[in-house]
Amino acid sequence: VQLQASGGGLVQAGDSLRLSCAASGRAFSRYGVGWLRQAPAKDREVVAAIAGNGAVDYLGSVKGRFTISRDNAKNTVYLQMTGLKPEDTGVYYCAARSTEGRPYDYWGQGTQVTVSS
Repeated sequence: VQLQASGGGLVQAGDSLRLSCAASGRAFSRYGVGWLRQAPAKDREVVAAIAGNGAVDYLGSVKGRFTISRDNAKNTVYLQMTGLKPEDTGVYYCAARSTEGRPYDYWGQGTQVTVSS
């Protein structure tokens, strides 16, 4: 599985962005996919995840603002981000795993999101 993340950019606080994670490879619909954020001087964290069965989970600080979804026909997972805050700034990576609860096996290259105040 190869992943390509896109959609990052420089926005102002309160703006919205949609990140996309396009995947190649068969049976992608069965994979769990996560969006992980690496902020400066902080540990990488999972901000949103969607399982192969469609179950979703969010980091507490983004609940109600971010929405993860997938279009299996397009082999793409999206992260819709609204009400962006400066603390959302970081490099966003998409990652996939074949088994829920296990470490992510496949990683995209990351896309930078910068939110100015």
